[in-house]
Amino acid sequence: MNTKLKCLLLDDELPGLTYLKMLCEHIPELEVVKAFNRTDLFLSEIDKIDFDLCILDIEMTRMNGVEIARLLKDKLIIFTTAHKEYAAEAFDLDAIDYIRKPIQLERLQKAISKALKHHSTVKHKRKFTHLNTDKGKSILYFDQICIIKTSNIDSRDKEALLRDGTKIQLKNISFEKLISLLPPFDFCQINKREVIAVDIVNYFYFDQITTTLKDENNQMLILYLTEVYRKNFLEKVRI
Repeated sequence: MNTKLKCLLLDDELPGLTYLKMLCEHIPELEVVKAFNRTDLFLSEIDKIDFDLCILDIEMTRMNGVEIARLLKDKLIIFTTAHKEYAAEAFDLDAIDYIRKPIQLERLQKAISKALKHHSTVKHKRKFTHLNTDKGKSILYFDQICIIKTSNIDSRDKEALLRDGTKIQLKNISFEKLISLLPPFDFCQINKREVIAVDIVNYFYFDQITTTLKDENNQMLILYLTEVYRKNFLEKVRI
């Protein structure tokens, strides 16, 4: 499965930040969303950015990395530093890893592998998420979801079909955001407008998926698989 960690970088020394970004761009499993060399800008923007991991320097002038990490709830943390005396405090925060400068690509890759493993494990353990719906904030249990598709009324919204036949309108959320919340092995986007639970697949052909669900005519529900999403779908169904 091709899973990328969305990553933010923070180091108030620009040469070090530039070098770190260059190393990160050599790691296929990593997507650098944004790099910051000022802690104030970083803190002003983190609530607006979708990310999984933050790689940050511990020693910075306005706020140190440990103080910032305490503000990053439920995010993976990798610390970088030129000094070893911060290691104990860093690991007290359940950091994924602690990398000594100068950073080597092989060492960074090892840390990212740890982060990926942890990220996948946590997503599997989560049983639900909170989402905005047309009726307010709602708990959506992953094992109850069959299909999520683009709303016919407003393309910014999505419609979730649950296993009991209930339909829930999810407000103003992208497929990219939804997929980041769903357990990665259990859901797959099959075309521009639909994400499905893998276990509703009954059988499939080149561009068609016959599901275990029934349509409005009480026939097996058929969905369409487009070329862009075919490779990922085949990986999810273990082909």
